[in-house]
Amino acid sequence: MAAEQPKPQTRKPVLLSKIEAFQDIVTTAVIIPKEDGVISVSEDRTIRVWLKRDSGQYWPSVYQTMSNSCTCMSFNPETRRLSVGMDTGGISEFILAEDYNKMTPARTYQAHQGRVLVVLFVLEMEWVLSTGQDKNFTWHCSESGQQLGTYRTAACVSGLQFDVETRHAFVGDQSGQVTILKVEQDSCSMVTTFKGHTGNVTALCWDPGQRVLFSGSSDNSIIMWDIGGRKGTAIELQGHNDKVQGLCFASHTRQLISCSSDGSIVIWNMDVTRQETPEWLDSDSCQKCEQPFFWNFKQMWDSKKIGLRQHHCRKCGQAVCGKCSSKRSTIPLMGFEFEVRVCDSCHESITEEDRAPTASFHDSKHSIVHIHYEATTGNLLTSGTDKVIKLWDMTPVVS
Repeated sequence: MAAEQPKPQTRKPVLLSKIEAFQDIVTTAVIIPKEDGVISVSEDRTIRVWLKRDSGQYWPSVYQTMSNSCTCMSFNPETRRLSVGMDTGGISEFILAEDYNKMTPARTYQAHQGRVLVVLFVLEMEWVLSTGQDKNFTWHCSESGQQLGTYRTAACVSGLQFDVETRHAFVGDQSGQVTILKVEQDSCSMVTTFKGHTGNVTALCWDPGQRVLFSGSSDNSIIMWDIGGRKGTAIELQGHNDKVQGLCFASHTRQLISCSSDGSIVIWNMDVTRQETPEWLDSDSCQKCEQPFFWNFKQMWDSKKIGLRQHHCRKCGQAVCGKCSSKRSTIPLMGFEFEVRVCDSCHESITEEDRAPTASFHDSKHSIVHIHYEATTGNLLTSGTDKVIKLWDMTPVVS
C-alpha cells in the first residue's frame, strides 16, 4: 500500500512554459545558462535548440535529425560543446554557435558496443566519460578523440558523476550499487563500493563543496553518502511513492531537488542536522514484550503461545511485534517524511517539533523521466513520458 503523500505546499513552483512537438520521449534536455533557451535530445532522433521568441513561445533555432535515437547528452556552456550519446553506441560531438542558431559537427567517438546510457564532458580534464549497455565505463580525450581507457562494470551503469579535484568517478549501476573509481590518464582502479538500495540506481548527484553524493533509486528512496566525512555516514530520504528519476542540488540554499516517475517534485532542506536510520536488530522474540516470533518453535512450545510476525521500529531498529508497534509517525530528521512504523515507547518520545517537515511536495502533472536545474535563474526543467518539456520557476520554493 502506497504511503500517504504529504499535502502540497502553498508556496509552489510556477510553470513558465511548455515545449511540445516531439514525436517521442525527450531523453535529456538542459537549460542554456544566460539565455532563454533549451537544448533537447530525443528518442525521435532529433537534437533541437529552442530559443524563446518575442511571443513568449520557444521555437527551434537548430533542428538536427540523426540516423538513430539520441539517448543522453552533456552540454558545456563555456565551450558550447554538445556531446550526444547514441543508441548505436557512438557519441556525436557538436559545437554550437555563440547565438545558438547553428550547430557544427566536431567528431564522433566509437565508445560502446550498445546503447550509450550516460555521457559526461569534463572540461578541466578534456575528457569525455561515458557508460553503455555493454557494461563498460570509458573515457576519451576530447582534443584527440582517442580512447584513453575502459573499465568493465558488474552491471549497466545508469548514474555517473565526476569529482575533478580527486579524479574520482562515481558510478551507480542497475544492481543498486555505487562504485568509486580513481581515473588516471590511461588507467582506472576501484576505490570502494557501497550499497544501500534494493533497486536500480537511477540518478546520482555530486556536491563537491560538501563532498556529498546523493543517489536515487527505483526502490523510491534517496541516500546521501557523506564521502568527505570519511565515517561511512549514509542518510536515507524517504519521500517518493515511485522511482526517483532525477536529482539536482542547489548548493547556494543547501536544498536537494528530487523528481519521480509519478510526477512528484520534492524539495529537501539539507541545511539541518539529519540522523542515520538504525540498523535493524535480529531477535527470535519481541524485544518489548518478549513474545516469540513465529519461527521460534522452542519458545512457542515452552510458553504455549502462538508465534507472532516480526516488525521493526524505524526509530530505534528493535525487532517488535505488531501489538508493540501499533503507532505510526513521521520522523523527518531521519528522512521519513511519510508515516512509518515505530514502537510504542519511541512514539511517546517523538515531539511535535521532531515531526516538523524538512521537505515540501509538489505535483508536476506529468510522469518525469529527466530533470535539469539552472541555479543562475532558479529554473527547473522536467521532461516527461508525455513528450513534453516543462520549465518551472523554482524561486518560491528554492530560496
